[in-house]
Amino acid sequence: MFGHHKNEKASAAEAAAPPKTAGDYRKEEKHHKHMEQLGKLGAEGIAAAVAIGSAGFAFHEHHEKKEAKKHHRHAPHH
Repeated sequence: MFGHHKNEKASAAEAAAPPKTAGDYRKEEKHHKHMEQLGKLGAEGIAAAVAIGSAGFAFHEHHEKKEAKKHHRHAPHH
């Protein structure tokens, strides 16, 4: 509904900008590639953090279970 105003402003700004050169396109391409690589690294970092967190949680659960068994064995039976 209101999107046409944005497009008019964008095209006016583009019309006022000087024409792009091959170097400009190359810079843009490099910038986009760099941003894409950063995004992939971010996703891998999140996956690594989840894996580490999961391993820590599993270790914690295993330790608690072990402690519970130890306490159960030493508890007086009625």
